[in-house]
Amino acid sequence: MQTIVFTDLDGAMLDEGYSYDAVKESVAKLKERKIPIVICTSKTRAEIEIYTNELGIGDPFISENGGAIFIPKGYFDFDFDFTKEDGRYCIIELGTPTEKLIEVLGKIKKYYRIKSFHDMTDEELSHDAALPLERAKKAKLREYDEAFKILDVGAEDVIKQVINEAKLQFVRGTRYWHIHGDNDKGKAVRILCNLFRRKYGDIKTIAIGESPNDFPMLDAVDRPYLVRRFDNAFTSEKYIKAWGIGPDGWVYAIKEEINL
Repeated sequence: MQTIVFTDLDGAMLDEGYSYDAVKESVAKLKERKIPIVICTSKTRAEIEIYTNELGIGDPFISENGGAIFIPKGYFDFDFDFTKEDGRYCIIELGTPTEKLIEVLGKIKKYYRIKSFHDMTDEELSHDAALPLERAKKAKLREYDEAFKILDVGAEDVIKQVINEAKLQFVRGTRYWHIHGDNDKGKAVRILCNLFRRKYGDIKTIAIGESPNDFPMLDAVDRPYLVRRFDNAFTSEKYIKAWGIGPDGWVYAIKEEINL
């Protein structure tokens, strides 16, 4: 049986300073065992590629809360449906273009103070998210999801209602709220699981997340792990607890499931 690992980045593989040092050894061992590591995050393709390149991960990845699946060309040795392709990937698009998302946020801004990535300069986002400037630029290259801050305390429920009335989704990530279309991490994970089953036959799926926007991903796998947030709390009691904060919890989950 082939094991597949699906994982969030922020608050899971990455610590508060966006470092993955704590998980490097486990990632190297997973790669030695040829266990796919599928990054599934709210980050953009451009951001994800920083980590896949630096960690040497060549597996498919899921961007912007399930907005799209990027499958390296030749990864699967059979035909499958996809939306488009570029030089490196076959891309399955599931999300709503950010132009529509920003339009809905613009209506909300008439009544409530919110600030999205679209509103921030590269320098502002770099400061707000504690990101190096070049990485902040990549974070703004959003295609299917818009991240934003709510500046009016207590406005979350009304904002959620307006977003839902527009037939869009409203979820909480590690640092920001997100608006996106009729997509989520779980739908993308299920599509990839079907492809992995065609490739390997029987599979065992593990997912590691930290925030509410990870719950659909956790619901889609056999072994769902939730790591502690940086404030030492769990965001749900529903899933398997990884007894560690951020990357320490990530390593705990991997060691619990895989004899590395």
